[in-house]
Amino acid sequence: MPVRKILGFYCSGVSLGNTDKCDYRHYNLSIFLSTTRSHYFHSHPDRGAFFVTIEAELSPIREHMIREVKIQNYKSIESLDLELGRVNVLIGENGCGKTNILEAIALASAAYSDKLDNEFLVSRGIRVTEPQLMRSAFEKENIDKNINVEILDDTEHLKFTLKHDNELYSKWCLLDITNHENLSTNKEVQKPIKTTEIQKINSDVEEETLDVLQRFVMVIENNISPEKVHEVFQKAGMKINIRRIVKISSLLEDFLVFFPDNTSLRIFEEEEQIQPLGIHGEGLFKFLRFLDMKEDKTRFNEIKERLRLISWFKDFEIPKDLFETERKIYITDKYLDRDLKYFDQRSSNEGFLFTLFYLALFVGEETPKFFAIDNIDNALNPKLCWRVVEELIELAQKYDKQTILTTHNPAILDGLDLHDEEQRLFVVYRNKFGRTRARRIFPPKPIGQKKPIRLSEAFLRGYIGGMPKHF
Repeated sequence: MPVRKILGFYCSGVSLGNTDKCDYRHYNLSIFLSTTRSHYFHSHPDRGAFFVTIEAELSPIREHMIREVKIQNYKSIESLDLELGRVNVLIGENGCGKTNILEAIALASAAYSDKLDNEFLVSRGIRVTEPQLMRSAFEKENIDKNINVEILDDTEHLKFTLKHDNELYSKWCLLDITNHENLSTNKEVQKPIKTTEIQKINSDVEEETLDVLQRFVMVIENNISPEKVHEVFQKAGMKINIRRIVKISSLLEDFLVFFPDNTSLRIFEEEEQIQPLGIHGEGLFKFLRFLDMKEDKTRFNEIKERLRLISWFKDFEIPKDLFETERKIYITDKYLDRDLKYFDQRSSNEGFLFTLFYLALFVGEETPKFFAIDNIDNALNPKLCWRVVEELIELAQKYDKQTILTTHNPAILDGLDLHDEEQRLFVVYRNKFGRTRARRIFPPKPIGQKKPIRLSEAFLRGYIGGMPKHF
């Protein structure tokens, strides 16, 4: 059921104060305005603005996702096309190119953000090496060729062309962004940006009313980031359509490849270039405290609740009396003596710390909408792998996240429901010429009256591929 609120706005420039705070980012807005100016619009000369009362119906929306990735000439990938869902798992033998797929997307993200210096590439999760070897060096002539990465969604198609002259101390440069939606073919075209379109349907709307709406739209543009604000401003005598145009950039620009590190998590290493969470787990303590300090603790409490899939875990809290430089949480083990109330993260096991990080990453409103985790199974018991994936899929759907996960542990696969189009499994392998390929795996079919075997068993038996063949 839609949530109904009465919202009051002071519209002045791009600033906004509202009487009932509301998170718009995951909602469609159907807004009803009256044109009865005497009732709804009261002049405030001292503020130089209008007071607007808006009745809004808010209902959750499913923000759109990256649908397809095409990669050419990147490391072991000569040419590869991957059609994505919401949660995507890549499995295959060591060195088959799983991480190269993630890095190629991160390279496009860095190119879009104009951050192609090596330190920025490393902070996004890219293993930077000599530029010649960043290309597909299967033939010598390839080491001078450009890298191409194409990112597609339902309405837009961006192609990034990256070049490096292979000279010492030089860097990668973005040679071209081609936007096939706009048929742009040259570098001078502006990068795609988020825009708001206003269509005036009724020509006799008062100018002052339109001015208020323009200000309101300006505020929306600067203060929220929904993928779509569609529906209508409508009331008798006035019809205004507001539509937020979403660009791939809003999903791509924050893409990171996370591979958390036990040491960074155990000492709660401070964040560096990337905020709120670094690729190795930096900034986790600060982010947890940030969630805990919010008036609405829903997300913080959700982390706690889902951590209870770990059998010994009872609770954790962030002490209120910490010194400025202290970074610790108090963790309660339900089996410990009552006089030993808690221990901190330094005494915790790796599985707990990694699971805590993953939950924070998925529930966070400030974390990327589209990201990857390399070796999601790291430090997790096989059965915990299965349960963690199930939890993360639920959170991805609830908080509108899209992710690509790599793994070597077949237990991860049992957390997937391949009958759901938003959950996808790909076996990554190298063909007889050494090129990286990816094959989507569909739900197994039963044989006669027998139930299909688990995906983990199918993998271990070699039914779906991805296993070493030379021994």
